[in-house]
Amino acid sequence: MRWKDKRESDNIEDRRGMGAAPRLGGGKIGLGTIAIALLAWWLFDINPMQILGMVGNGPQQVQHVPASKVAPDDEMGRFVSVVLADTEDVWGELFRQQGKTYQAPTLVLFSGRTPTACGQGSAAMGPFYCPLDSKVYIDLDFYRTLHTQLGAPGDFAQAYVIAHEIGHHVQNQLGISDKVRQLRSKMGEAEGNALSVRQELQADCLAGVWAHHADRARSLLEAGDLEEGLNAASRIGDDNLQRSAGQAVVPDSFTHGTSEQRVRWFRRGFDTGQMQQCDTFAAASL
Repeated sequence: MRWKDKRESDNIEDRRGMGAAPRLGGGKIGLGTIAIALLAWWLFDINPMQILGMVGNGPQQVQHVPASKVAPDDEMGRFVSVVLADTEDVWGELFRQQGKTYQAPTLVLFSGRTPTACGQGSAAMGPFYCPLDSKVYIDLDFYRTLHTQLGAPGDFAQAYVIAHEIGHHVQNQLGISDKVRQLRSKMGEAEGNALSVRQELQADCLAGVWAHHADRARSLLEAGDLEEGLNAASRIGDDNLQRSAGQAVVPDSFTHGTSEQRVRWFRRGFDTGQMQQCDTFAAASL
């Protein structure tokens, strides 16, 4: 990616060093546990920490954490800041074209654990978006796991992860997330999972829309970058994660979509660059 010397976002909270927890690459958390967490990290209406057994089932007491608005001075921190800034530019313009105002989210860099409005966040969860405070949370050690354990190396694979979470923020801004939560509260588990798949695939498609406009407007992508993103989408499909964890593939348990579906919808957003093409809820088939 051609990301160096580009604008960095001001919407960064750097909490790194303020907490501690077992690291994904440190041998204390196995691939099976990671896969289970990955199946939950991008859901809006549950706390993945309950799956990992690191929090109780009761309401979460959220502490106030002073935000550090100092720009990250390490390379990975700057990379994340540039990608976030680019999503601000793309979605700000696309919302403006629709007569809407895009309210940019905050991205929180943390290490170990950190409180959020959605409960206690942990490195073991991977990146996630909390709709209650409109913040994306990332422990940058996750990118090592993405490369070494999930087989998805490359800077554009890392950018895709951020863009997917921003896709959830776009859904939240458009009121889609609230509608999904309301519908899921009236559904059984299998129906709710199927609806969640459509929500997650839409976030993949919106990530592709961002990449389309970022490349067209600022030539962000280099040769091989798109393939890195598609590979990352494939590696975190529900079917692939279940196989990687040594589990049977159970379609009714899918919450994010198969590898093929995730690749297809990310590619659709990238090829068209149109939000209207990301209506997974109206699609007859995924």
